[in-house]
Amino acid sequence: MTSARTRPAPLRGQTFSGTRIGEWIDVTAHHDPTGTCFVTPAGRSTFAEVRDRVRLVAGGLQALGVRRGDRVALLATDSVEYVEALLALLKIGAVAVPLNFRLSRPEIRTLLEAAQATTILVGDRYVADVQAVRPELEYLDTLIGLEDSPGTLPYSEVRSTTLEEVRVDDEDIVAVAFTSGTTGLPKGVMQSHRMWKTMCTNAVLEYRFLRGEFRYSASPLYHVAGFALVLKAIARGSASLLLPQWDPAALLPWFRAGLTDVFLVPTMINALVRQPGVSKEDFASLRSVFYGAAPMTPALLLRAMELMDCDFYNGFGAGTEAGMQSVLTPEDHLRALDGAPHLLESVGRPGWNIDIQIWDDRCQELPVGEVGEIVSRSDMVMSGYLGSPEKTAEVVVNGWFRGGDLGRFDEEGYLYLAGRKNDMIIRGGENVYPVEIETVLAEFPGLVECAVVGVPDEFWGESVRAHVVLAENTAAGPAELTAFCAERMARYKVPTEFRLHGGALPKNASGKILRRLLRGDGT
Repeated sequence: MTSARTRPAPLRGQTFSGTRIGEWIDVTAHHDPTGTCFVTPAGRSTFAEVRDRVRLVAGGLQALGVRRGDRVALLATDSVEYVEALLALLKIGAVAVPLNFRLSRPEIRTLLEAAQATTILVGDRYVADVQAVRPELEYLDTLIGLEDSPGTLPYSEVRSTTLEEVRVDDEDIVAVAFTSGTTGLPKGVMQSHRMWKTMCTNAVLEYRFLRGEFRYSASPLYHVAGFALVLKAIARGSASLLLPQWDPAALLPWFRAGLTDVFLVPTMINALVRQPGVSKEDFASLRSVFYGAAPMTPALLLRAMELMDCDFYNGFGAGTEAGMQSVLTPEDHLRALDGAPHLLESVGRPGWNIDIQIWDDRCQELPVGEVGEIVSRSDMVMSGYLGSPEKTAEVVVNGWFRGGDLGRFDEEGYLYLAGRKNDMIIRGGENVYPVEIETVLAEFPGLVECAVVGVPDEFWGESVRAHVVLAENTAAGPAELTAFCAERMARYKVPTEFRLHGGALPKNASGKILRRLLRGDGT
């Protein structure tokens, strides 16, 4: 691959590190060549088979001219080929730019332009979109079809037995991940080799990864939680189940086939436990459930713990920009069942080698018990936003990452969330935290899911509105919901409006509810 244009400057640092993420598949394959690496509905791949294919793809990309620091986009649903392409990029020091497969055509063009991607690996259903915007993109030279689509360079031909070893430093950027855009335009998060190594190491430690497990992550591979969990399994010597997209009905048989550990967003757990005919026997092989990315109501958590009967971990953090921050361990969950139920409202205590504080608007630490912004400091903090030093300076202050989440610590050091800073509702001078109201509403009989937002009010400044999904045949409406809340919280917190939805609330691909759509402000 050649171009007369000047390539974007490589994103890299200076400090050499002798351990490289791109070698993890080689190490595991050396010690366990016949062990299962990937499982799909079509079959299984061993660590040795994956290692050999990754090396061929890495060599093929180098033969096309992809070099250390070049930015290579990926746009496809989950597959073995997707993971192997990511592993190949890690091996040659290129910068992966995984894109949300739900993007519209204009969004694809905007992000490819922002990333200055020189190459894209694309799934069949998105080829037409990329081809349509390609003439508008200055840097994009090569389209590789992951499914050998017409009009693309077939992925099956991107192979070479010649592979040049590449030095990757800890501060080299290995990925530019665009934020989900739930509260505004996506930003390109520059993720370093240091950040990825630390994320994986911390998770293996805190979530107790073991060899020989059979794991599944419902988070898509373009999201940090998706690929990171697969990468951790590779490093630890465990198998990963790869399915094209999240589908609770399609996943349930895999529990019966021996899944041992899963990562699920709370909305996904809710969908899973509501599957027709689901029972404890379905989860007999399950060892642990790791949940996170959004608040989990105690009512839903108790139901899931009863049905799945395994270890539960809650992981909280700003995964794209600062990795994991706190962990609620299985022992914490058991303690909650043994007389400390308030712990189920917590997201645990700071993880290994992670410092967390609660700040006020002047960046001063607040006392225990007071609500403020959650900030963290660790080796998982991003290297900044691509091309946006001003935005980077707004959220990274003297090494501390300000993610916009609100919370408080209790006397034992447990962290409790109070929602997002820009989701907080100020009604007549009183701070109202949506998560507090949502926790109460979760106890309402027949409630499936809910989200609370603030809306403009001429008298109060803002008023509280709740969006609610009720189970079929639930004989209740706004009057019953109002009365239920009025008995359990201060009057100023009770929603002044309830909007009932016949289906699920709008969510992004990671399972987070899109509050901006519920507010109707588009921001």
